[in-house]
Amino acid sequence: MDDLGNSKMDILGYLKSLSSSLESTAADLAIVLAAGHGRRIKSNTSKMLHEIWGEPTVARVAEAAAAGLSSDNQVIVVGIKAKEVAGTVGKRNNRIFAYQAEQNGTGHATRSALEQIPDNDYSGDIHIFPGDMGLLTAEAIRKFKSAFADSGCDMMVLTGVYEGNPDENYYGRIVRVPDHDVAGAISGEDAGKVIEIKEHKDILALGEDKKYSVNYNGLTYGFSKQELLENNEFNTGVFAFKSDHLKVRIRDLGTNNVQGELYLTDLIAIFNANGLSVGAVPADDNRTVLGFNTKSVLLEMNEIACQRVYEQIRNLVAIENATDFFIAEDVVRQIVELDREKAPVDMFFGKGAYVGKGVALNKGVHIGRLAKVSGKVVLGENVRVGAGVSIFGSNDHPTKIGNNVIITGRSGIVGCTIEDDVLIEESILECKHIKRIENGNGQVQAVRFVQPVQQGLDAISDLEN
Repeated sequence: MDDLGNSKMDILGYLKSLSSSLESTAADLAIVLAAGHGRRIKSNTSKMLHEIWGEPTVARVAEAAAAGLSSDNQVIVVGIKAKEVAGTVGKRNNRIFAYQAEQNGTGHATRSALEQIPDNDYSGDIHIFPGDMGLLTAEAIRKFKSAFADSGCDMMVLTGVYEGNPDENYYGRIVRVPDHDVAGAISGEDAGKVIEIKEHKDILALGEDKKYSVNYNGLTYGFSKQELLENNEFNTGVFAFKSDHLKVRIRDLGTNNVQGELYLTDLIAIFNANGLSVGAVPADDNRTVLGFNTKSVLLEMNEIACQRVYEQIRNLVAIENATDFFIAEDVVRQIVELDREKAPVDMFFGKGAYVGKGVALNKGVHIGRLAKVSGKVVLGENVRVGAGVSIFGSNDHPTKIGNNVIITGRSGIVGCTIEDDVLIEESILECKHIKRIENGNGQVQAVRFVQPVQQGLDAISDLEN
């Protein structure tokens, strides 16, 4: 049984129900590794379901991979809380799920993915992405894909540069050929080529006095433990492979390391040993290749996501506080499109304002401080949502608000249709149709102080002095 009490057969059956079939003629396929524990995040929620800017990290990676590779071909590897993670990612054409019953390293996870791809069903390039890299963009993936195609290499790794304290760098280090070997011989054209990736825990296990030796193209190179620890070029966990070589060489992985796991990173040394070419390309922006193991890093990633959104729309709309707002990314795209079609959009978002996924905005919308608009909601032109107001719509009960509507006070709107020009104050309205009614003076009748029927009064009493 897994940690949710499901048998392996239950899990496999569920994953099969969500899986489609791969497009065998596509040039690219993504494997997303989403099976890990995430123990250091200290949460009962799967690490893969922690959100970055309102979206689970694994869903963000899967979407970025599909857009960046221009291919829906995906294998999502799940393990811990497999059904929950897979259900969140969801069913899609050309997407299949693989189950890693025991978490025995990234190499083992990749094997689990490859086992779901029949030998003759796919022969294009395979790209591997960690599921916790929720800031990875489609553009970064496009550039990596292009670099791999142009290089002619059999394998490529995307690298980053660690800019903090080396003692806090827990990434695997990219070990490159230095200018000279241990005997002083010049490395020549091999200088700078990637020898291997040395994982942080394996570096820590090295002796202090003896140099770590590795062979490359007949020469031996040595590195002190301190040299390796101070090496700031790190493995992001993003790889590209020619599929035929990956399928063969994945079998060569062993567990001769301090964690006793199958490291995907060991494939660099294996490819080198078998005369296959290995390339490495640096990420243009280190922020795109951040992954998280702790709540503090997750917070940092959300701050970066917030900054990205602000930079996109700061000159299109008014945002009262650049670090305290939420506008879902699909809504951001709406704003950009509205600006393109109907500029100026004249929107305002107060401090703490929240506009969730699926909300449709319009010109002149004003969302006040701490107001929340979420779900299936359509706002007409010049709608003013006052401070602290809550508006929600569902698929069964959407909310549609007409032009020039003003909603203020401690109001809540759920599943309502509101006609143009109505003023609503201090009212809780659920599944109502609010009509535009003019009085004898031609003024539109306001709706005020409508409250739901009180319930549970018998559970309330005055406190004794």
